[in-house]
Amino acid sequence: MYTLDARTATAHFPGIGRYVRNLAGALPSLLAEDERLVLLWNPSDPIAWNPTALASPQVQIVSAPVSSFGLSQQWKIPRLLRQIAQSPVPNPQSPLYHSTYYLMPYRTGAPTLLTIYDLIALLHPQTVSLRARLFFRAATRLALAASDRIVTISESARDDLLALFPVAADRVTAIPLAADPRFRPQSAAEIERVRAKYNLPDRYIFYLGINKPHKNLPRLIQAYAQLAIRNSPLVIAGAWDDRYPESRALAAPLGDSVRFLGPVDDADLPALHSAAALFAFPSLYEGFGLPVLEAMACGAPVICSNRSSLPEVAGNAALLVDPTDTDAIAAAIQQVLENNDLCRSLGEKSLVQAARFSWQRTAAETLAVYREMAAAER
Repeated sequence: MYTLDARTATAHFPGIGRYVRNLAGALPSLLAEDERLVLLWNPSDPIAWNPTALASPQVQIVSAPVSSFGLSQQWKIPRLLRQIAQSPVPNPQSPLYHSTYYLMPYRTGAPTLLTIYDLIALLHPQTVSLRARLFFRAATRLALAASDRIVTISESARDDLLALFPVAADRVTAIPLAADPRFRPQSAAEIERVRAKYNLPDRYIFYLGINKPHKNLPRLIQAYAQLAIRNSPLVIAGAWDDRYPESRALAAPLGDSVRFLGPVDDADLPALHSAAALFAFPSLYEGFGLPVLEAMACGAPVICSNRSSLPEVAGNAALLVDPTDTDAIAAAIQQVLENNDLCRSLGEKSLVQAARFSWQRTAAETLAVYREMAAAER
């Protein structure tokens, strides 16, 4: 019996929520006849994903009205795991527990798997306060000590974890993510709808992400300012953190050629990617870099950083640049915008590269870890 903690599938955790929802959706079809999956969810959270549509003879949905931030999860979740083990069919072993967040019960009483997404708080400390950094390190140490196995979402994140924490390498498995199936080339009508909604031209450079320092947005704007001809605007979408105003200040002299859309409807993202002449993502650090894969799944040509996990995601289908070299970013953008053959070739490669990742693969590799852990308990 495998228990996946889906309490983090909430709007508070947009990235983690995608991981949990897609993993939970892909696992049931892969279960053997004698295997069962339990999904924990928090019905008291008004912005939580409700997984009840996945219920079946092999998938049980269990209410766990406990916040991922609440101290009470330290005793309530282990108690719930014991109850799950005894019902509906008594089971002498506690169910395997898969925590999808480092804030978790630290004495589960069950074989425990933990997913770690990134270590940005430690590798790019300017993104968080000293207090948050110390808390993250301490809580992550507790989570790692409580877990029998760990999954990271890229080889890069695995390397970072092993470098920063005393964890045995054979306990850590890298399992990549995938784009949601809805990310695919969109119809002309859908593209036109989204262009009209956001008042976008036929050609634009697209960036999606928050403006935190590790995203490297100021350098992207500086590179854009260097272009000899700026006839394709730079369109920036995503949440905005007022603590980091530099990007808007750099964009101000460029007028309407740099547009800040702010947060956009999630349903519009496939068309925004499909319509873009280029997706630019010069991030300094990503645990996986899902926006790059989502853009590729829509057939967008991609320029991205050659740092952290992004080369794993992009492969040879994107132009990889040094994210600290503004001239290199500008040259790559200019090259794609001026060379139609290159633009078309990158778009074709994007689709091929994105097809190498799937949630079925992610679920199958995760299920293999579940089975290894279950076998070790016998």
